[in-house]
Amino acid sequence: MKKILMIAAIALGMVSLASAGMGQGKHMPKNYRMVPMDKAQILQTGPAKMFCPKCGMTLPMFYRTNHAAKVDGKMEQFCSIHCLVEEMKSGKKVSDVQVVDNSTLKFIPVEKAWYVVGSSKPATMSKVSKYAFGTKEAAEKFAKEYGGKVMRYADVLKMAEANFDKEAAMIAKKQAMMAKKGAMIYKNKCHPINEKFATAAEAKAYIKAHNACPGLMGKPLQAVGLYLKSR
Repeated sequence: MKKILMIAAIALGMVSLASAGMGQGKHMPKNYRMVPMDKAQILQTGPAKMFCPKCGMTLPMFYRTNHAAKVDGKMEQFCSIHCLVEEMKSGKKVSDVQVVDNSTLKFIPVEKAWYVVGSSKPATMSKVSKYAFGTKEAAEKFAKEYGGKVMRYADVLKMAEANFDKEAAMIAKKQAMMAKKGAMIYKNKCHPINEKFATAAEAKAYIKAHNACPGLMGKPLQAVGLYLKSR
């Protein structure tokens, strides 16, 4: 009897954790990278301004690792330095690169930033986390608490460029799996969409603007966006 009760208690605990991970309940784990919508600076414009133009991820959900730059003269905002490097590799002219200062949640020029690389906080589009700060003191304090190495932008960029192909392959594999899930979600949750999309960001913006998948948000929305881009 005691063994049965113990198993039931463990199962209940697992259900509670799963519910929290799905965004239910009062004790939902907080995504460290996420900030409230009203705290996020969105520097790009247009219907898809809330999404990374390279991977489609929702910018406020990964705001603490956001970067921005002028791309062929037009401001773009990215969820991560990985997606910034992807744009740099596209052959377009990239200038005026900025990053979120984790102390103020405002964008600052990358030349003024001090990064903490490899902390225990979650990474975005990479296996190695990279968070920026406006002062060396703030970066060192963060590194003391969460680990990691304090570095300047030029060295962090070199690291991101060196690891880009390996990380891009890893991401592509995950996105392909997510797109398959998106196909099933689309079939069950969405109205028919005939438009073609060059990016997941464009697809997600269309879904939101036309309420094409009522109530869809978070990872399911990202999955559908990836599917619509790839089909």
